[in-house]
Parts: sequence; C-alpha cells; structure tokens
Amino acid sequence: MHPLNKNRPLRRIMLASAATVSGMVMLLALKPHTTPTVVTDSAAPAPSGSASAASGGSGSSTGAKTVTGDTVGTRWGPVQVRVTVKSGRITDVTALQYPQDNPRDQQINSYALPQLRREALTAQSAQIDTVSGATYTSEGYQQSLQSALDSAGL
Repeated sequence: MHPLNKNRPLRRIMLASAATVSGMVMLLALKPHTTPTVVTDSAAPAPSGSASAASGGSGSSTGAKTVTGDTVGTRWGPVQVRVTVKSGRITDVTALQYPQDNPRDQQINSYALPQLRREALTAQSAQIDTVSGATYTSEGYQQSLQSALDSAGL
C-alpha cells in the first residue's frame, strides 16, 4: 500500500506539514554574508615600518622599499596588499587585509592569495590573472597592488 493512500488523508497532511517545517528550518538556518566594512586609510593603523597607510613608503639600508597599497572595499570585505620593491623589481607581496569572516572566505582566500602573489611576482606588475572563484578578492588585490606600485614609482 502506498504511504500517501487516499484512504488516509491525515498521513498526507502530516507528511506535507513535516516537509514544510523541515524546509523552513533549513531556509532560516542560512546565514547571510556580513556587509563589508570599508576601512579608510585615515582609520587604518599604519603598518610597522611604513610612513603611513596611504603612502606606506619606507626605505631600508638594503635599498628595498616597502609600500602599502590602498584599502579596496569589495563585495565580501576589504583587500589591501603591501609590496616590497628592490632595484625596481617586486621582491615580495603580502596581503594585509582580505575577506576572512567565515569558513568559505577562509577557504577561498587560502587558495587564491598564494596564486595572486605568485602571479604578481612573475608578472612584476598588477596586470595579473583573476583567480576563478575569487573574482572580487582578485580585483581588490589588483587595485591595491596597482596603488602600491604607483606609490613606489613603478
């Protein structure tokens, strides 16, 4: 005998009610992504070894110059990078700020940031490929990198 037998309408009502309640519980359990907080350069603390968050330039006795890029507000959160330049070449790129509010952001950026860094060091510019699945972070990374390179005079 079929569980939704027409001779037992109460069973159909109970199954439909249980399915509706289960669906509503799953729907309400979804958490929306938090709204990104845009940090302006004047509110951000200056990283150690740099003159300010906006220009971020500092020189050392080795001739290396470290420059912090602008903070770029993306859909999922702010992105900011710091670049080290020596003899006109990019020697290091570090992501200072990036979306990391939830496990999915952390998963995406643990994969994307090393790729973006590798691309920037290889290309020696901000003209780098976007990482699939991390489009907003990639675009913010490129913009912040470009502003840092502009400040460094590259």
